[in-house]
Amino acid sequence: MHEARTFKAQLAIAAARLKSAGFHKPGREARQLMQHVCSMSASDLIREELSEMDDKARGAFFDLVERRVSGEPFEYLTGVASFYGLDFYCTRETLIPRADSEVVVDEALARLPLGRTARVADLGTGTGCLLIALLKNQPGLSGHAVEKSSAAAAIARKNLIRHRVRSRASITIGSWEDWDGWGDVDLIISNPPYIRTGTIATLDASVRAFEPHDALDGGEDGLEAYRSIISLAAARLKEGAWLVFEIGFDQREAVTGLLEKAGFGSISCGQDHGQRDRVVAARR
Repeated sequence: MHEARTFKAQLAIAAARLKSAGFHKPGREARQLMQHVCSMSASDLIREELSEMDDKARGAFFDLVERRVSGEPFEYLTGVASFYGLDFYCTRETLIPRADSEVVVDEALARLPLGRTARVADLGTGTGCLLIALLKNQPGLSGHAVEKSSAAAAIARKNLIRHRVRSRASITIGSWEDWDGWGDVDLIISNPPYIRTGTIATLDASVRAFEPHDALDGGEDGLEAYRSIISLAAARLKEGAWLVFEIGFDQREAVTGLLEKAGFGSISCGQDHGQRDRVVAARR
């Protein structure tokens, strides 16, 4: 056995590489990448740490390490992101689901009475994480996803199948402007593009260089998508239906102002785990 070729030795090399690139938990990231490449559990890796790693696996592993060093998000390397206690397929065609968005699901669930059937829609669904979290937590719900990117819609469809809710949800590939289901839903949830165009260049490199700009860019003031959805909802949503938006931390007043002007009531705002404004809800 060549000791330098063992899993343990390769982990040490990878951790040192990640540490030199400034990662705060290089050992953990190295182990997680190795587990992914080798389809191993944590206990598997411990048990096999003194075994030799074959050349193919070693090459694939260090390829991912170098991509991580370049700033590529961990979720894109493994193809999986965790959200609301669920794992979702995730690719560079979709935004990465983040824990800050979980409060948006909480606020939507609070407006959907338990034990009753209801229909929900997710506009700009991406991975489908918002819609699927709702469906998994409310058995009486059915849903619809709207996504203009066919590549992202394909990922959402895979996630619906993965979580066994495909029979309760449908997908439209196209814009929400052209969608004709507005009058059929009891609640719309959305994490629309809301970053100001001029701000995108200042975002963290892992976001700026890897995540899809179409899902980030909300126009000059970051409010284009909200204006569009609110205008359509004011004209087409049935009375009593809800809108639940994710918002940027500094967009509370602007979005609530748009809702008030459009005649929505019961407007409220919720905060994420970092105590930042993150969700606005309103009723038609």
